[in-house]
Amino acid sequence: MRLVASTPRKNAVRVAALVASAAMVAVAFQSGPAVAQPDAARDSGAVAVAFTAAQRVTAIQSAQADTASEAKTLGLGAQEKLVVRDVIKDADGTVHTRYERTFAGLPVLGGDLVVHESPAGKQTVTKATSAKIAVATTDAAVTASGAKSTALKAASAEKTAKAETGTAPRKVVWAASGTPVLAWETVVKGFQPDGTPSELHVVTDAATGKELFRDEAIETGTGTGKYNGTVPLTTTKSGSTYNLTDGARGGHKTYDLNQKTSGTGTLFTDADDVWSGGRQTAAVDVAYGAAETWDFYKNVLGRNGIKNNGVASYSRAHYGNSYVNAFWDDSCFCMTYGDGSGNA
Repeated sequence: MRLVASTPRKNAVRVAALVASAAMVAVAFQSGPAVAQPDAARDSGAVAVAFTAAQRVTAIQSAQADTASEAKTLGLGAQEKLVVRDVIKDADGTVHTRYERTFAGLPVLGGDLVVHESPAGKQTVTKATSAKIAVATTDAAVTASGAKSTALKAASAEKTAKAETGTAPRKVVWAASGTPVLAWETVVKGFQPDGTPSELHVVTDAATGKELFRDEAIETGTGTGKYNGTVPLTTTKSGSTYNLTDGARGGHKTYDLNQKTSGTGTLFTDADDVWSGGRQTAAVDVAYGAAETWDFYKNVLGRNGIKNNGVASYSRAHYGNSYVNAFWDDSCFCMTYGDGSGNA
């Protein structure tokens, strides 16, 4: 997407982020066409309960402990295992559990599914694929170095500058399209033609060496905030939607607290990666301010994030009711922003 940038003005969001953070000294394959949508079987009026970080961890651990039984209920094969990735609970008590699958210990790309369980215990399932997950062998005819070569050629075709594979290709089962096959997934990092960081995922058939799929994990959108006008935002695509996760800057995430005063909030999402209006206006300023802060630490102080460990903090917008301030909380390693008088 074309970036539309404007000259940023000094503003309260940016200054608050710089001052607060200066006081302080996330690959599972999630992009691509075949991702089970957690909202697919949800009531359009369903409202998710906001978990605290501890509650979310507990919910995931509880679901993970029951994966063997759940796999049996779903009729999965003997070599298939479930890995819990998220749990969402609606206000009416309905629970949505997102799973990824493994086959013979290998990650299954495009094999994720969501189990929806009503308060009465009735289950329905949304699957990214209806294909049977199985491959004849887990021995690859194509070597990892061969897969790496294919991935670098794909990066060259995308005009990726300074392309390199920081980690070795990983063996996977590709199930996002057609009949599942043994494959290699290679991640090539570098820079896109416009200077945006690149994280290109390339999937190669482990039997033939044919490229099966490529996807750029770092998305760029635009947003219009209250203080900065239209600015570029680095976002992440998950399934058919985009979210305010900055993969180029330590995985910084921007959440909506929805006027609450506790919890993490709900990650901001958008259908077309053009962010503006309503509750997104503040989110744009927050996300852009966090990006500017990260770049300040890197370019001026020579630090890779606040802690210099490459891991970003996160931000929460829309805190409380008419809260006229912003603050840093070391316990959550996060910035929080109120909406000001009258939540304006």
